[in-house]
Formats: sequence, structure tokens, C-alpha cells
Amino acid sequence: MKYYVIAGEASGDLHGSNLIKEIFKNDPKAEIRAWGGDKMQNAGAKVVKHFKDLAFMGFYEVFINLNTILNNISFCKKDIKIFNPDKIIFIDYPGFNLRIAKWAKKEKFNTIYYIAPQLWAWDEKRIKLIKKYIDSLYVILPFEKEFFEKKHHYPVKFLGHPLIDSISNFRNSSGKKDEIIELNKPIIAILPGSREQEIKKILKTIIKVIPDYPNYQFVIAGAPNIKINFYEKIIGDTNITIVKNKTYELLSISTAAIVTSGTATLETALFKIPQIVCYKSSLISYLIAKLLVKIKYISLVNLIMDQEIVKELIQHNCNKNSISFELNKILDSTNRKKLLLNYDKLISILGKSGTSKRIALDIVKI
Repeated sequence: MKYYVIAGEASGDLHGSNLIKEIFKNDPKAEIRAWGGDKMQNAGAKVVKHFKDLAFMGFYEVFINLNTILNNISFCKKDIKIFNPDKIIFIDYPGFNLRIAKWAKKEKFNTIYYIAPQLWAWDEKRIKLIKKYIDSLYVILPFEKEFFEKKHHYPVKFLGHPLIDSISNFRNSSGKKDEIIELNKPIIAILPGSREQEIKKILKTIIKVIPDYPNYQFVIAGAPNIKINFYEKIIGDTNITIVKNKTYELLSISTAAIVTSGTATLETALFKIPQIVCYKSSLISYLIAKLLVKIKYISLVNLIMDQEIVKELIQHNCNKNSISFELNKILDSTNRKKLLLNYDKLISILGKSGTSKRIALDIVKI
């Protein structure tokens, strides 16, 4: 069969790559065309648009790049028509994917959504689009099944969280044994995100903290779509090491982490690394988000546990003094033990490994 997969971010590229590998195992003659990144390309898909050209963060940023986004939508529709897939698989990235899904369903394509849009966070009325234009929906957070089925009477499938697979695959490989950095001091990892706007804002704040921690070495997990010199321009002559496309290797040897909200918060928790969650956006985007977003937390760790397990420092609270104060807390052994116990509870909620395999098999059989 022919599959068209659309992912617009680094996390979608990761989950998409694992799904693609499993699709090929169940459908060896599969043809897969995709929007994604290097991981999906390496998994065997023909990537026609890289997510680095799609990642616009925040309401204001989307507005000023609207022309580019509209051109991408137009190109995507034409490309799908030419390829004529049996199934279209949307991975997260709802602002773009739901627009394509609406068009695709009218064109009689089979529409599958993997990693559901976070309707529980904001713009819940999009459930009407899901019901009308999506044939099959897979959720990856335990509470989402109840949200869709009990509140909105729309059947979904929860077959586990794919990050369990990604980290399990890493631990079973030789990758973690690679020496990515000389271990002179305990490491504090910095995971500043995968978009230039968020990286710039977060790093400018974090570098102010570093002189207060001479007994630790700070290491940035460089995103695969961001060039090293972009980070270097921001950090200047600050004593920070940058490792590119080695996030799991870095987390496996870290003592603590400062993490931008998103998938990285959950990845850090699954590696059982104490963390602080930091988030900053443009003032306009932040003010709009405050009006529209209706969730208590921004990190997946806290959302899944429904309580503040990891500290979140958002916008004006994301400053040098607050980061230092919270960093001292997670470096303290007593606080670390409590946090690690909560991580164990989190892991038990997410289910067993094999999620990508189960979902791929289900998609192929649909």
C-alpha cells in the first residue's frame, strides 16, 4: 500500500520514524512519502518537505509567516493528489494537519490521526473537525481516551506512548556507550527546544545562571535542524558545550536538566533525570495563549500526573533567580529521591513498550 505521512516537528519526526519502520515490517512493499525530518528519511520514507521549514512557534509567529504556511498547504494537497496514497497518516501538528484532513476526506482519502491534537488544552471545538474528517484516531496520553470517548463520544485507541519505544530502543543499542563528551564534572543538560525563536529566548536566560555553578558542566542538546553556529552566536564565550542530535546520549549521563516544555519534558522524566521546565515566547503570543489555553500545566509530566511533579517557570518567572533557586532544589538529594519516585509512577501509567508496533499493525489492517 501507499502511505502519506505528515509530521511538522522534531517529536513527530521521531515518532513517525518508529511508526514507519514498523509499517515496513508489516507491509514490506509499502511506499511511504512524507513530511518530516532525517529520522523519517532514514526509516525509509521519501521526505518531500523537512520540518525545519515548517516550525513556526506562537500565534504572532504564525501570523507573520502566514504566506509561507498557505503555500505549504497548497503544495501538500497537490503532492498528495499526485502520489494518490491508500492512507494518509497525520502526526500531531494540528494547525496544518486538520486543514489537510478536511480537504483529504472530501477527496475520499482514508484519514488516520496518530498523536491526537491537544483539544483538551485549547480550541476544543475542533472536535467537530475530528469527528467529520478523521477515520481513525490514536491517542498517546492515558487521560485523552476518557476525554474523547466520555466527553465527546468519539471512539479512539490508546495503545501506549511511543516514547517508551524510542528510549527502550536507545538503551538496547550501542548508542548510549558512545563518548559524546569528556566527563570532567557532573552534567546539567540544557534542552532548549527545536525552534529558533524558543531557543534564543531560553538560552539568553539560562547562560546567566552558569557562573553560579562552577562544579558542573552545562551541555546543550542541539536540535538536528539547527546549525551549531546559531547556538554559538547566542552563548558567545560562555563555557557551554554543544552536542548535536545526541539528546538521549546526553540525558543518559546527566545529573539534572533545564528543559523547554514539550516532548522533551517527558523524555527527561523517562530517563529519570530531575528537571526544571522553562518556557518563554513573544509577549504577544504569551498574552494570546493566556486567553485561549485552559490547562493547569505546560509540561507533559505534570499533565499526565495531574499535579506539579516538576517545577514550571513560565515567561516572566523564567529568570536567573528562579532558575537558580529551582536548580538548587533538584540537585539536593532529598528532593531528587521524591522526584524519582514520582517518575516511577509516571512510567507505570504510560504502559509497556511496543506502542509503534501495535499502532503500525492496526493501521496496516484498517
